[in-house]
Amino acid sequence: MAESLVLRVKRLMSGSVHGLVDAMEKASSENVMREAIREVDRTIDEVRHELGQVIAARHHANRRIVLSKAKQDELTEKAKFALTQNRDDLAEAALSRQLELEGLVPQFETAMAEAAENQNKLEGLVAQLTERKREMETELASFLAARQAAAEMSGSAPCDQGRRMSAERRVENAQHAFDRAMGHVSGMPGLTKTDRDVAQKLGELDKVSRNVRVAERLAALKTAGGAR
Repeated sequence: MAESLVLRVKRLMSGSVHGLVDAMEKASSENVMREAIREVDRTIDEVRHELGQVIAARHHANRRIVLSKAKQDELTEKAKFALTQNRDDLAEAALSRQLELEGLVPQFETAMAEAAENQNKLEGLVAQLTERKREMETELASFLAARQAAAEMSGSAPCDQGRRMSAERRVENAQHAFDRAMGHVSGMPGLTKTDRDVAQKLGELDKVSRNVRVAERLAALKTAGGAR
């Protein structure tokens, strides 16, 4: 889930939004109140768009798991057939590929679990934002009704220009502070030579380990009567 979108939702759901509405009410700024509601509406659309991507990623990961397991079964049968033809080299190749696929399954499962978790979070955000929009629309309706009632009772008083500018300036300053916070991007340190050496050795160790496991599986197939 994009961090910027999460922060934006938190800002919209926080108490600062209530303070913003209060300031707008004091400033008699109907247009600004409507724009705040439109911002919530736009954010709902963005969250729903990301929700669709997360759901697609979850289905994709699940499909990869199903296909991987089916391919593993297929490779087992191919390895057995290779042994009937006295082709240990082909059987080893099939078993080696089988091990690679097995190693990918946990990654797909992790991706699917993360997608499911993000899906739940995003669905919750949509519900919260929808409720927040309803509250803001109710607040706007109440504000308009109160303003209309006051106008009917005593006539419309001139707008306090200084107070309106002060409220709008506070809103603008808060938005600038939010934009600055969103603009920070953290970097990742590069790998040192020692890190690369260690990674190379670990790669060699993985290769040796895989070869041993292939040999063990080949021996197990032969013991089970695959070779004739």
